[in-house]
Amino acid sequence: MNHVMVVDLGYGDAGKGTVVDLLCATRPVHTVVRFNGGAQAAHNVVLRDGRQHTFAQFGAGTFRPGVRTHLARHVVVDPLALAAEADHLAAVGVPDALDRLTVDGEALLATPYHRAANRAREIARGADRHGSCGLGVGEAVAYGLAHPDEAPRVADCRRPAVLRRRLAALRDRLTAELGPLDAPPVADCLPAYAAFADRVAIVDRSWLAGALRNGTCVFEGAQGVLLDEWHGFHPYTTWSTTTFANAETLLAEAGMAGAAQRLGVLRVTTTRHGPGPLVTEDPALPFTDPRNPTNAWQGRFRFGHFDAVAHRYALEAAGGVDGLALTHLDLAGPWLRICHRYAGLDRLVPGRAGDLERQAALTGRLMLARPVLDEAPTDWAAAVEEALGAPVLLTSHGATAEEKAGPLVNAFCTGRGPA
Repeated sequence: MNHVMVVDLGYGDAGKGTVVDLLCATRPVHTVVRFNGGAQAAHNVVLRDGRQHTFAQFGAGTFRPGVRTHLARHVVVDPLALAAEADHLAAVGVPDALDRLTVDGEALLATPYHRAANRAREIARGADRHGSCGLGVGEAVAYGLAHPDEAPRVADCRRPAVLRRRLAALRDRLTAELGPLDAPPVADCLPAYAAFADRVAIVDRSWLAGALRNGTCVFEGAQGVLLDEWHGFHPYTTWSTTTFANAETLLAEAGMAGAAQRLGVLRVTTTRHGPGPLVTEDPALPFTDPRNPTNAWQGRFRFGHFDAVAHRYALEAAGGVDGLALTHLDLAGPWLRICHRYAGLDRLVPGRAGDLERQAALTGRLMLARPVLDEAPTDWAAAVEEALGAPVLLTSHGATAEEKAGPLVNAFCTGRGPA
C-alpha cells in the first residue's frame, strides 16, 4: 500500500489541504490521519463545483466519499470546534463527516479554559505577541506536560465524573495564575462533551494499525516545519512537532516503519501569518490571499520571495523528503524572485531538539538577515528541484484538484503509487 505523509516545509499555509484532497481524489484512500496540531489548522479545499471548506480537525479528504478521518493521539482535540466544523461540512454537502471520524482516546482536549488562558497571555504580551491563533492548542499542550496525569483527554468524555474533576482543576489552576477567565462554568461544558462521546468513535492505538493494513492512508500534517516546536524560530513557533516524526512513530507502532512516502509542500512564494522571521519579505509583491486574512490574533499575512535557504533548513530538520509539491504557481511572474543565500550566510543548520536558547539566538540573526535575490527562473519546478535537491512530483496552478499536474498525479491516477 502506498501510504503518504504530507508536511509543509515552510511557515504553514502552503496548500497541504489541496494536496491531500488531490491524493484522495485520484485513488482510493481509506483514512486521512491527522498527526499534530489541532483546531488552529486551516487547510482550504475548493471543489470544481465551487464548494469550499477550511479543514481544521477533519482530514482534507473528507469531500471524497468514504474517506475517513483519524485524529491520532498527537492531535489536540476541540470537540466544540469539531461540532461547528461538522455543521459546515453538512451545509456544503457532506452530512456524514462525523460517521467517518475516529479519535484516539489518549489525545488531549482543548477546552474553553485553555482558549481563554491562551488569549489572556497573548494580550498581555502586547507588541511582543507570538502570533498565536488564540484557540488554546498550545495552552493544552503546556498543561498536559505540566500535569500529565490530570490533563483532560478525549477518553474522559466517556467518564463524566473524571472529566468534571479535571476541568475544575484546570480552571482553578489557570484562574489562580491569570485571574478570572472568559469561559463558562464547568457544569455548562459537560453536556457538550457527553454529546461528543455519544456521537464519535473513540478508539485506542490499535485502530490505526488496522486502518494501515486495510487501505492507503494519507498522513496530513498541520502548520509547517519552520514553526516546529524544536526546530522553528523560537519563540514564534507552535507547541507541536510539525516534521514527519509523529507520523513515523505511528507507523513504527503499527509495525510499518518506513512504509510511507514523504511529501513536502511548498508555495512558490514564501509566506508567513503573523510575527517572526521572514527574511525574503517584500511588501511590494502584488499578492493577497483571501483565505488568510489579517486577524486579531495572528496579525497580517505576509509575502516574500522564494526562500531556498529557509526551505533547505526545513528539509534537513525534517529528515529529507521523497518528493515535493510546489503550489501557487499561478502567482509566478517576473516580480517573484528566488533567494539562494543571505548576505554573509549561505546555510542554516538545525540544532539539537530542545535547545530553545540556540533557536532564539538563530531567530535574532534571522530578524537582521538580508536576502540576496536572483531573478525569476523560467522554470520554477526545475529551479526548486536544483535549489533543494529533491524532485518536484506535483505542481499546483490553482485551488482545485483539476489544476494539479506532475508525476505524482499520474502515478496515483494509474494506481502505481508515488514515484
